Amino acid sequence: MACERRSFLKGVAAAGLAAAAAPPCRGAGEAPEEASPFPVKPARHFVALPEKKVRCELCPRKCEVADRERGYCGVRENRDGAYVTLVWGRACSLNIDPIEKKPLFHFLPGTTALSTATAGCNMECKFCQNWEISQFRPEQIEARCIPPAQMAEIAAARGAPAIAYTYSEPVVFFEYMYDCAVAGNARKIRSVMISNGYILEPALAELCDVLAAVKIDLKGFTEKFYKEYTKGELAPVLAALKYLAKRRMWFEIVVLLIPSLNDGAAELTEMCAWIAGELGPDVPLHFSRYHPMYKLKNIPPTPLLSLERAHAIAKKAGLNYVYLGNVSGHAAESTYCPKCGKVVIARYGYRVGARALAGGKCAGCGAPIPGVWE
Repeated sequence: MACERRSFLKGVAAAGLAAAAAPPCRGAGEAPEEASPFPVKPARHFVALPEKKVRCELCPRKCEVADRERGYCGVRENRDGAYVTLVWGRACSLNIDPIEKKPLFHFLPGTTALSTATAGCNMECKFCQNWEISQFRPEQIEARCIPPAQMAEIAAARGAPAIAYTYSEPVVFFEYMYDCAVAGNARKIRSVMISNGYILEPALAELCDVLAAVKIDLKGFTEKFYKEYTKGELAPVLAALKYLAKRRMWFEIVVLLIPSLNDGAAELTEMCAWIAGELGPDVPLHFSRYHPMYKLKNIPPTPLLSLERAHAIAKKAGLNYVYLGNVSGHAAESTYCPKCGKVVIARYGYRVGARALAGGKCAGCGAPIPGVWE
């Protein structure tokens, strides 16, 4: 069924419309019969197997899915040997956000992004901040049908120079994100992906052709942490980061520091050395303060001293642009020239203040400041 054309930006919450009262139900299992007003589109990045099975090759899980079942993410379904996506056009969140909220600090600072999401994720982070949409199947989440052309139209009408795919996990709504990015590019509206980086290279390569920037959440730096707290793996995320660097895609990294779980000095030292050596010293790295959430409500917020220690470790490793998040008013929210130390972009929370940046260079000494500035 074709999407009904409608505009519903006003009143839609950033965390998504209300989830069903039932507990999260996602992942593999028999697909329910559902009369849906949303279009069902062919999925990409899969191979057909005998007996009407398919193997998804979008993310490192490579789910083998029997007929009438879904993959781990809960949004991709095998129908008679053909793999389909159930979330094309199925937007459950739509909001205008400062680009700094993503956070992207070296990408069109001071502008806004039309932020959107669908249900579903290919990880199960115990500390997920948007579990109300990421950990549910699409039929459990209220949504509206917004085709890509209309998404670009809404962004243009709101004066947003970018569309951000965020809140849940954009990798699982790959086809919708790709088509929205193409529609946006046709109107000179850029697209940014806010992702866990759990994606295979062929799919990531296609996205790099249409995206303008990527933010990757690096959950930790040990396989043990990934396995226990995200049900994912570290190695594929590192591979994705290396690919982004190879493609010269603009990207930034965020690490949510969780007390006693991923904030050890040795782990952070190893992480920062890897980033500096494998990705380069100019990749922006954000350390964000954790607030008790979802299944880890027993863990307290990150102490400011822990964040500042992480900042010092990153600077010692040679990283030029290190930020602290969720600590509004801290000096480490601003961008400094690594050559002369001058503040080139002042920030307070999501607000951008004075700038000393001209043509992508420090107005004080002329040193280049990498980023997408216009």
